[in-house]
Amino acid sequence: MLERTEALCRSGSFEIFLPAGELVHSPGLRQLIGAAAEPDAPGDHLDDLHWIPAEERALIAGFWRQAVPGESFDFHHRIVTASGQRRVVLHRGLLDAAVNGVSRGVALLQDVTERHEAEQRIQQLASQDEVTGLPNRASLLDQLDAALHAARWVDHGVWLMTIAVPRIAEVRAKMGFAAGDTLARDIGARLRRACAGGEVVARLDGGLYALFLESDTPGDASVPRERAQALLRCFDLPIRLGATDVYARGLIGIAGFPADGQSAEALLEGAQTARLDLAPGERVAFFRTEANARALREMEIESLLATAAERSELALAYQPKVDLANGRIRGAEALLRWHSPVLGTVSPAEFIPIAERCGLIGSLQDWVLQRACGQAAAWQRAGLPPLRLAINLPAVQLQRPDLAQHIGAALRAAEVSPAWLGVELNETAVMADVQHACAVLGQIRALGVEISLDGFGTGYSSLSHLRHLPIDVLKIDRSFVHDITSRVEDVSLTRAILSMAHGLRMQVLAEGVETEGQLSLLAANRCDAIQGHWFSAPVAPQAFEALVREGRRLPERFLTHVRRQRTLLLVDDEANILSALKRLLRRDGYSIVTAGNAAEALQRLAEHEVDVIVSDQRMPGMTGVELLRRAKDIHPDTVRMVLSGYTELQSIIDAVNEGAIYRFLTKPWDDAQLRAHVAEAFRHKEMADENRRLAGQVATANSDLAQINERLQALLAQQRERAELLAANAGHLRELVAALPTPVLGIDAEGAVAFANHDAEALLAPAGLLGRPIDAVLGRPLHGPGTGTDAHADTLPAVALGGRQWRLLCRGLDTRHRAQGQLLLLLPAAGDAAPPPPPPHS
Repeated sequence: MLERTEALCRSGSFEIFLPAGELVHSPGLRQLIGAAAEPDAPGDHLDDLHWIPAEERALIAGFWRQAVPGESFDFHHRIVTASGQRRVVLHRGLLDAAVNGVSRGVALLQDVTERHEAEQRIQQLASQDEVTGLPNRASLLDQLDAALHAARWVDHGVWLMTIAVPRIAEVRAKMGFAAGDTLARDIGARLRRACAGGEVVARLDGGLYALFLESDTPGDASVPRERAQALLRCFDLPIRLGATDVYARGLIGIAGFPADGQSAEALLEGAQTARLDLAPGERVAFFRTEANARALREMEIESLLATAAERSELALAYQPKVDLANGRIRGAEALLRWHSPVLGTVSPAEFIPIAERCGLIGSLQDWVLQRACGQAAAWQRAGLPPLRLAINLPAVQLQRPDLAQHIGAALRAAEVSPAWLGVELNETAVMADVQHACAVLGQIRALGVEISLDGFGTGYSSLSHLRHLPIDVLKIDRSFVHDITSRVEDVSLTRAILSMAHGLRMQVLAEGVETEGQLSLLAANRCDAIQGHWFSAPVAPQAFEALVREGRRLPERFLTHVRRQRTLLLVDDEANILSALKRLLRRDGYSIVTAGNAAEALQRLAEHEVDVIVSDQRMPGMTGVELLRRAKDIHPDTVRMVLSGYTELQSIIDAVNEGAIYRFLTKPWDDAQLRAHVAEAFRHKEMADENRRLAGQVATANSDLAQINERLQALLAQQRERAELLAANAGHLRELVAALPTPVLGIDAEGAVAFANHDAEALLAPAGLLGRPIDAVLGRPLHGPGTGTDAHADTLPAVALGGRQWRLLCRGLDTRHRAQGQLLLLLPAAGDAAPPPPPPHS
């Protein structure tokens, strides 16, 4: 039973007799160590166990010779098998009381190698990052906590930096997990090599690393700032991933002990929060209390916004869009508003970005779509004229493959016509994936929903892409409208956008119109519509309905132009046909001119400015096709249509192909279709007139843009030269002041030391200079009561520093009549020895 039990448990046993130290092996032990399996095989001696590593034999012997009879003991050690393999065993022993001077003991050895390795692996995973081998977050916090305890005793500062590398997540998403791990390991290795003595670097998670260092000057931020800049240089060189060079850009947040946190967790939270203060283009930010408060507010907004719709805290406000052709309200933009009982009224500029980051923007947009469709249906039932209610679609919504179906379902659920709805998309969101945007927007436009490109001019639109996008309206960003009355460049740029959009058969709406001057210039440049506070701020649904019902409109002087009455020429040799056509088309408000034959028609063309010609084909003397060919030669801007009841079509087809005829109509005609065709012809004519007018302005706009570009290039070159000159002068001046043979200090507007030359550092460096208040450095106030001087005096009372008396000369630094700080010179007082020369500087 013992033999079978030992084999099942991968264990062995032996008997020992003390004090002689003789061992008797069990079969299981002989199998465990790989010894001969004969039953009568000799045993070992306690002091010479060949299957125990030499360095551990004394440990085994010591345990048994010091064992207390009747008390069991256990410990771990290694064994060496006959094949040379080392295994870990759990050694349990029990020694009986001595009989006739001989003590008998029994030992059980169990192979626990796999368990021991698993425990070591668990311990390693608990303290190390598996990918990079760096300490993980738990290990970092333990080491940081120990460093903080030590810093409290010696009054040291501890700085913690968190280093975010977003590129790792991007590479993992685009190239796979293996590439992401390779990049993470390379960055970890670079950071480890960049560490100085006493610094600890760790990987917290994904693309987030951390490093902490100790400093003798807790309040001196220059030390961590210099280290942060040195660490960022680790990311300047590319990292090779396969056949691709990857540049990993790091962003660093810094928090310091004791100012920013008293515990390891608080310091880590502060360093994380510090990156929220990074301005565009910056890569290093220190923790500020305001950033922490902002982070807490964002978390509170996120929490409350998730249920705002359920608590009926959301509402829509409508800002009218006004047509500059007739001055009437043509629609509105539906703007989301949130009033929270806890936070009060929260600005969309604050909660919309948070909703986009935390993934709530989709549900908010669904609420806006349903509410806007419901409001449009209510106004449609109330008898209001058709109005386009535009909603904003965020970039994430554009990625929905069923976006068009989703909008169509909302329209059907509200039982409202698509003519009441419009969608606005940000320019950057559309240009991120132009092909996908074209497909999705084409489906939405096919529903009858108007498409607007919002914020045009602030993104990176490509004209080659823009002409293919199914866009109905370009919205000029308010940044161009704001200075349109004061900056010639903005006027020229706005005129160029208008010309380009009209050339692409798009309408243009200018948002952010707040002054009468802005409106006048937009109208003069034939903008199609405006939106802004000059006409109306965003208002509640009831107020918007009241504006529409009262017929509020722009004053006549702001309308783009008064259109000439549309003129239609009807040509037919049958008087009854002419009468019927005239009765049918008069209701559409046209100025109608008639002619009974081709010669008379040519005469009417000479007498009137005709827009559209509708001519019969079969007429004496000259067919309709021949007449329209003549009309094309003489009056090429007219839109020409032929009306015929005969089946001989070849000459008509030829005329259509050569451009002499715009459309072929048949007799007898359908009244509705004929009216629609004539209306379409007038629209075609007006668009062609507009294009011809704009063609003359395009050259002017291009010339304006070319001149602006030349001026900007010249100004940029001038500013670059000036900046280089100022930088050179500043460098020379700084070197000159640094070499002056007397201590010189620069003091900023807040009274802190901002500059010290070599002599000042030699005299005052033990007290710490940069960033310290000048009053603390001198040991008394520089100005004010007790000094006998005011802030504008040049000569101040003497002060004792470094065992000597020094006279102080102070001069204010003013730039354009604005105080920028002071320059302080320290001169040896009369009778005091001059200071020794400063030590050489490298």
